[in-house]
Amino acid sequence: MARTNTRRMNLLRDEFFAEGRKQSESDDPEVKVLSRCWLCKEPIDYLADPHSTPDSHNLDHFKTVRDFPELQEDPSNFLHSHRACNQGRGANTPSLGLGEAVADWW
Repeated sequence: MARTNTRRMNLLRDEFFAEGRKQSESDDPEVKVLSRCWLCKEPIDYLADPHSTPDSHNLDHFKTVRDFPELQEDPSNFLHSHRACNQGRGANTPSLGLGEAVADWW
């Protein structure tokens, strides 16, 4: 099943962007962190139009639409990401990283 671009999906995408923008403006650090890119953990530029710059907001799907098309319009499968991070990930499983580097002397 191919990705679809329905009115419902466009509405869900707009609502998810608005939710992220609101979270990014919060004074509560635990709420604010929810608006960051889930892939690189850096802040997203919510002042830019979505999908317009590498640092702008892009709705990402935790379970890819390619593998789970039935979850495309499921908000519980949505994650905030940068456009560049989402494009770099593509339909691949994201790298979880190995954590912080240990000093050479360790």
